[in-house]
Amino acid sequence: MINDQISINGKQILVTHDEQPFSRLDIGFARFLSERCPLSGERKSRFERLLMQLSARQAAGHSCVSLATEDLALVESSGLTTGGERVMPLVIENSRLYLHRYWRYEQRLAEQLSALCDRHFATARLDEFLNRYFTSNDGGVDWQRRAAQSAATQALTIITGGPGTGKTTTVVKILALLQEIAEQSLHIALAAPTGKAAMRLQEAIAINKDGLPCSQDIKNRIPEKVTTLHSLLGARPPSPYFRHCADQPLPYDLLVVDETSMVDLALMSKLVDALKPGARLILLGDKDQLASVESGAVLADLTLGLPRQTVELLRSHRFQGDIKTLADAVNQQLGEQAWQLLQNPAADASLLTADPVDFSVEHYLDYLALMNSGADFPDVFAAFNRFQVLCSNLRGPNSVSDINHRVEQELCRRNKIRPGGLWYPGRPVMITANNPGIQLYNGDIGLCMADAESDGQLRVFFLRGDGSVKKLLPARVLACETVFAMTIHKSQGSEFERVLIMLPERINPVLSKELLYTAVTRAKAQVKIAADLAAFLASIAHKVQRDSGLADKLLALNNE
Repeated sequence: MINDQISINGKQILVTHDEQPFSRLDIGFARFLSERCPLSGERKSRFERLLMQLSARQAAGHSCVSLATEDLALVESSGLTTGGERVMPLVIENSRLYLHRYWRYEQRLAEQLSALCDRHFATARLDEFLNRYFTSNDGGVDWQRRAAQSAATQALTIITGGPGTGKTTTVVKILALLQEIAEQSLHIALAAPTGKAAMRLQEAIAINKDGLPCSQDIKNRIPEKVTTLHSLLGARPPSPYFRHCADQPLPYDLLVVDETSMVDLALMSKLVDALKPGARLILLGDKDQLASVESGAVLADLTLGLPRQTVELLRSHRFQGDIKTLADAVNQQLGEQAWQLLQNPAADASLLTADPVDFSVEHYLDYLALMNSGADFPDVFAAFNRFQVLCSNLRGPNSVSDINHRVEQELCRRNKIRPGGLWYPGRPVMITANNPGIQLYNGDIGLCMADAESDGQLRVFFLRGDGSVKKLLPARVLACETVFAMTIHKSQGSEFERVLIMLPERINPVLSKELLYTAVTRAKAQVKIAADLAAFLASIAHKVQRDSGLADKLLALNNE
């Protein structure tokens, strides 16, 4: 059971979530291993239960599970733990139980990052360059300048901060500064976990590059193309391996990764493994956002385990007002204060009092009207992206499937769309699986529209990071779903002018302060929240804690 203590009207209430039952995979995994150990009777049953917990916790995003003393002795007696030269399926380390693969990912990542931490650079005239790129005179600490100084003198730099703190602005200046102080032009790669995040970084770099206080030659050396991490490493589906690895490293002198909070333990380990000797690494992200869908909470662990390589940007330059105040209250788990902030309907962050479907439909009418007027796809797509419904859950009341169905039905009732099947003009879709063959990736969003160049036949249009438009026959867009609403997890790496956040009617384990914080910080101008008091406070009260040994390993290796 998962218990959270929340306060409602001054009274402390214990909210209990039921843990997820063990899956068939958890049970099958446990039985497979337990049949290969000498334990019997009650001890074998206890061992099977621990293995089921390990499998289930792994699926929930944990790298390991913590064991009580008596359980440690039981697992050690199974004969299935790694020791000395013997490699076995399980590893015990500091009272933590791992699957060997994930222990290896964690160990390898800690060792590789520690090696990066040992490399430092001496740069002549560094203060002169920093003074040119960072001219703040407000008397406080210039955290952006400090991040640039770190990147110039260290092989590994982690830059974290909330929305609007200038992570992208800072990294563009860092790229220019590093090119200026380099003895020869640096070969730089820019990457992000998803196509959506890559597109945002690409747009931000293009915008910020022109204003740099450097020569045009230096500006030309700053790349604008941003790729996904899977493309960068050379994914080889369906295998978990990549073309670039320790034996065939990436050719880049400097790698910048944005939205690092979305990167899981396995992918980060393989990424760092693929760096060429002597390369620098800069990681950007918001440590308070949701952790990766897969195992680990890598960015949060790195900020804890590598404090000397971490710079947190604390001053928000564009993210102010009601939305920032709400985001801060959520992040600090001030539930009652956050709820009070939502009571003013005229504020930029407030509770939704209208019907959520009617509210959503009114916003989506804009892009449909623009589409029906014959506007070009980029303009229609921009209008669609100004508003988004974000849900905590995929199914159930107030979920993605529920809101998508109800919005579609209401638009149909108002004769704003005319579904004649699965595909219809105006249908927004999100890609749900990577398809490198047609250059579509999980999280990409497109719109189905009539194509004037094909006698009005339906095509699905996608806006690429370089501003070009890709259009495909609907029959070629196989793994996708309607996206009038999306999960908060899927919204990571995105920004919208206005956001409606839908929380479920019943409290469930998905809800957390990280989930709500991530949803709130997707909005630039307005946040509306549809939730009752109990679900809202339960979300803020539940802080996600992922079991991991990465931070401890890094602290030990770097003598912190």
